[in-house]
Amino acid sequence: MNDNQILDDIIKTDVNLPYEISFRTYLPEGYELSSANFPIIFFLHGVGERGNDLDLVETHGIPKLIKNNKKFPFITVAPQCPPFEWWSRPEMTKSLINLVEKVMQTFKVDKSRVYLTGMSMGGYGSIALANKRPDLFAAMIAVCGGADFDNFENLKKLPIWLFHGSEDDVHPARRSEKIYNQLKDISPDIKLTIYDGIDHNSWDITYDNDDIYDWLLSKNN
Repeated sequence: MNDNQILDDIIKTDVNLPYEISFRTYLPEGYELSSANFPIIFFLHGVGERGNDLDLVETHGIPKLIKNNKKFPFITVAPQCPPFEWWSRPEMTKSLINLVEKVMQTFKVDKSRVYLTGMSMGGYGSIALANKRPDLFAAMIAVCGGADFDNFENLKKLPIWLFHGSEDDVHPARRSEKIYNQLKDISPDIKLTIYDGIDHNSWDITYDNDDIYDWLLSKNN
């Protein structure tokens, strides 16, 4: 039995957009009885989990681990991308910003410890979202992602850890390397891990590694 409290909600993120975004929130054990504010991680899934069934967000990554009884000391919010949409599109980035701001107002959130991560399409979405509003986040992890733009200077003050498989033929590793190479001389906290021999699925090995959560939780703004 999972001790995490799970809440589902829908937000109309922008009156100019023709859809709503559903999201699943996982509250850590002890949340309800605590007077403390909690760190929070926003998790963006990949293209295969788009749709209208929130159970799909538990296919990979942090939501999957929580479903399988992994205990985390932070709130997790996992929005679901509408069908045929893409997290990194400007309209979706704006919607995600609105979602982050709403969630931070709704739950007991330590606003100095707000984190972002995503895989594949969600890796792209994480980079796009952080690039637009780096002030919202204390750190970010992007897994097998990339970017649809070329200037990453907005990210130079944000701690970032990029992960990619060397044999990824869906989003090649050079897409993370491009971000890292532009930031490595101007960012005090940019890291890149390339898994030798790993293909597109670099998310299992990444999210199964407790070190990434220790790294995130050590950052604050």
